[in-house]
Amino acid sequence: MLFNSLNYLIFFPIIFMLYWWLNDKSLKWQNIMLLAASYYFYGCWDWRFVFLLAFSTGLDYFSGIIIYEAKTKLKKKIWLFLSIGINLGFLGFFKYYNFFIDSFGELLKNSGFQIHYSTLQIILPVGISFYTFHGLSYVLDIYYDKIKPSYNWVNYTLFVSFFPLLVAGPIERATHLLPQLETPRKFNYTKAVDGLRQILWGLFKKIVIADNCAAFANEIFNNSAHQSGSNLVLGAIFFTFQIYGDFSGYSDIALGSARLLGIELLKNFNFPYFSRDMAEFWRRWHISLSSWFKDYLYIPLGGSKGGNWMRIRNTFIIFLVSGFWHGANWTFIFWGGINALFIMPSIIMKTNRNNIEIVAKGRYFPNFKEIFQLVSTFILTTFCWIFFRANSLSHAFEYISGIFNKSFFSVPSIPYATVFLLIIFITIEWLGREGNYALEKLDLKLGKPLRWLVYVLIIFAIGMFMQTEETPFIYFQF
Repeated sequence: MLFNSLNYLIFFPIIFMLYWWLNDKSLKWQNIMLLAASYYFYGCWDWRFVFLLAFSTGLDYFSGIIIYEAKTKLKKKIWLFLSIGINLGFLGFFKYYNFFIDSFGELLKNSGFQIHYSTLQIILPVGISFYTFHGLSYVLDIYYDKIKPSYNWVNYTLFVSFFPLLVAGPIERATHLLPQLETPRKFNYTKAVDGLRQILWGLFKKIVIADNCAAFANEIFNNSAHQSGSNLVLGAIFFTFQIYGDFSGYSDIALGSARLLGIELLKNFNFPYFSRDMAEFWRRWHISLSSWFKDYLYIPLGGSKGGNWMRIRNTFIIFLVSGFWHGANWTFIFWGGINALFIMPSIIMKTNRNNIEIVAKGRYFPNFKEIFQLVSTFILTTFCWIFFRANSLSHAFEYISGIFNKSFFSVPSIPYATVFLLIIFITIEWLGREGNYALEKLDLKLGKPLRWLVYVLIIFAIGMFMQTEETPFIYFQF
């Protein structure tokens, strides 16, 4: 079931009404209903993978309890490694089996060995990377004595499978979400309105911005050998906005839907294209994944304690792993590697900031230094996205080499309507950059009549560009 579908438009209001009606009955039945709705939501993709989700959830639930109650360190480690091994084993089989077989076969072939091997037609269970990381963080937190296990099967299962975040995040932590599921919620009108506003902006990002940019990005990337250099630059820019509008749009709808149910999810995007360097970009992009790797990989590897060499080594490791997490293709690993490379100046010069200041805070326009930083960071980011979007490394390098020729200076085939929409989108994002999402602070920038005019125009644009066949969100493949 897609957020941008008629099915969800029917599904969510029904859940919303049942949910708040049960609020007066008992928290237990409210959570049971929400759990049933979440499994139904997931089963709409492919009912067979519901059993995989249930098995993974049960494994981590019982592992957490056994680790917590274990009397010896050895028993704790055995169950920790069992949980990690099985979870990563499923993830590796469904997501990376063919990648490893193909890569191993190519290696042997290049070494002079002729072998016959076969790949499998494996269907990737939607959301497996996300719910696997939910469970792993829970078990690891128990092992390191950061939390106690939940003995309530319904609450824990709902933590893993809560439908707004189930298939594409954000990647939640038990310390943040579980206490909310264990505490009675009260309907808050102000938060509900805010949730609707964030859903509206998420739908605009997906349907109006991402899907329009995707049409041109796909055309240019799929026929890159026949495009001019200027068109290839345009295609890369369109994909840059496509992936942001698509993924952050999903996150906005997820956060807004959860807020309507009285639940706050982790913020996943913080206006990443208004970053002043690549390190800042990665503190603003897919925040829940970046923080996950920091807490469960970067810090256990030693973090920054060993000086520059340790920071450099560990940064490359987490970015290469992050690239591999995104997909079974060398393009993703290379994408992670060049992102790490572009972050190196911040690591070496120790300008990697933990607290990110809002660019041009309190001002409508950035200064010349900020403009240079914003533009240069956007160019580097767009360059990296070429590898993320390309079908293979050879395709990516051919795409880049196609940019740097005489046709770079030719006039590109500009879809003016889409460019006009992008200008409006960037303007609203810029004006709203001091909020959690663009429309949150709109009432502070505009008067009430103008604010409502913007809402009406957004709704009109969503209706005008809504397609009869809904397009899946880009991160479902990860």
